[in-house]
Amino acid sequence: MEDTPALLPALLIAVAAGAGAWLLRRSWLGKQQQTGLVALGWLLIAAATIVPAWLLGPARGPFIALAIASTAALGIVAANYTVRQAKARAARESLAPEPSDRATTKGRETLRWLLAGPIGMVAAMGVGIAWAAFVPGEQQTRLVIGGLIVPVAWGACMAWTLADNRILRATAVLVGVALVSFTAAIVKGFA
Repeated sequence: MEDTPALLPALLIAVAAGAGAWLLRRSWLGKQQQTGLVALGWLLIAAATIVPAWLLGPARGPFIALAIASTAALGIVAANYTVRQAKARAARESLAPEPSDRATTKGRETLRWLLAGPIGMVAAMGVGIAWAAFVPGEQQTRLVIGGLIVPVAWGACMAWTLADNRILRATAVLVGVALVSFTAAIVKGFA
């Protein structure tokens, strides 16, 4: 198969997908249900992603079409982007409120820093090592998955200790997790 130029098909894909996205956006913004616009919009998007398989080849065509169609749809959505001022009440009642304004001392700041950093890392490493010791399967797989667990668990420890108001609870849990996981891994061994 010869390498056909993709500029003209790419422009056609962009126009068809952009028109389809515009029709969908227009129908969704309307007060009444407009099934004709929805059907025509999806038809244009489907045609923009399927037809290039014949023009550019079965592998290259859909790949180029999906990349251009999603970019065109994103451009249609981004063209109508507006920034609105948040209402005061909505900002207070957010789903993810800020940690409360807690009174802090140097000792509590240091403990929170230690919990989010080295102590959280030790607890996360304990969980990863315990995973590698206890889960059945090939040794290499257990080690890789245990190693992949460590950064995720460490991030969870950081997020929890920085957001929790009760620093002693976080201390007890992280130290307990580290002790239990390392002790269990040592007792079981890696076989």
